[in-house]
Amino acid sequence: MTSAVPGTLAAFLCFFPLAVNASAVMAQESAPQARQQPAKPEKQITEIKIGYLRAYAPQLALSVLDVPPRDEGVAGAETAIGDNNTTGSFLGQKFILDVTEVKPDADVVPVFKEMVERGDRYVLADISARQLLSIADIARDNGVLIFNVGATDDVLREEECRVNVLHTAPTRTMLADGLAQYLVWKQWRNWVLIYGSHERDQLFAEALRRAATRFGGEIVAEKEFKDTGTARRTDSGVVQIQRQMPVFTQDLPDHDVVLVADESEVFGTYVPFRTWIPRPVAGTAGLSPSAWHPASEQWGGTQIQNRFAKANGRRMLSKDMSAWTAVRIVGEAATRTPGADPAKIDAFIRADDFSIAAFKGQKLTFRKWNWQLRQPIFLGDGRSVVSTSPQEGFLHQVSELDTLGIDEPETKCAFE
Repeated sequence: MTSAVPGTLAAFLCFFPLAVNASAVMAQESAPQARQQPAKPEKQITEIKIGYLRAYAPQLALSVLDVPPRDEGVAGAETAIGDNNTTGSFLGQKFILDVTEVKPDADVVPVFKEMVERGDRYVLADISARQLLSIADIARDNGVLIFNVGATDDVLREEECRVNVLHTAPTRTMLADGLAQYLVWKQWRNWVLIYGSHERDQLFAEALRRAATRFGGEIVAEKEFKDTGTARRTDSGVVQIQRQMPVFTQDLPDHDVVLVADESEVFGTYVPFRTWIPRPVAGTAGLSPSAWHPASEQWGGTQIQNRFAKANGRRMLSKDMSAWTAVRIVGEAATRTPGADPAKIDAFIRADDFSIAAFKGQKLTFRKWNWQLRQPIFLGDGRSVVSTSPQEGFLHQVSELDTLGIDEPETKCAFE
């Protein structure tokens, strides 16, 4: 019987080259087709530029621990840019921070016009009230929305308010009211007020007087501490202030709390533990009101503090939080507005139902009568948060946050 294996093998050897050649031909024919398939279109990226205009010069402080960091405010804005881009990357949006720095006494108009020419449609302003007012109307005429992240002057929200200037920094009256509520809640109602001789010291002193009248405190005495220009951080200066402060406060009547208004950093740090009568100190020294506190960990604060510290090597300060909030407001509106049209973003921010989360226990909203952001006020010393205002029992028909600062019936703001 003849074996079939040799025949089968011969047939396989005959047809195998034909199959290989056919496969090669098919591959060659399909390769051009694969190469000719159109590539997927690249994702369209919309850039949203946010400017940061800051007036900066190295500042003196009574304590080296209180010298402001070089990147104060800017670091908060940069952190928020990263947060915005985390969400924006899914929507084809890219947020860019454009920082411009000037001296505190400089004319900011030329540099602001350059920022507008570069395409900055949202500008964070960390400048003086005078500088801000010099660019506010220029910004309005160019469709630019300004966020005031640094100036606490009430006049910017009142007599000199502008419809295109929104304020994420609290006012002096908000800070003073937050402090006064806590002192009244503690039943510490009798206060003495020591204020500095510079204009901003006297503005904060006036805010404290208003708060006393508003919440039932009584300022039983006042004294002005004049700035004579003496050395502040020398051995002889420390010895002198230790002797001078008890004498300076010796003639004050009995009181519960010493209020200090020293935004200029001339004497305030030297008041605690040096007064003639041993009493707690509050204001710009001792228990201080602020928009944020570096020790805050409530309401998710640990999360933002850790991210900020990892990126910047320090804890978050009030100006950092004000800048972070402003950038996040733009980001929140942009992600919910198709096309990132500046006019639509502006309208979204001004809508009645707009709010922003900022690790402060509740969503924050704007006061429509002067575009000040409602927000709690932190009360703390150099190491911990003591309390936050508004305090329990201080009620309001619209929002308890409106017990802090100028309320709508009191406002002098009249938008044109």
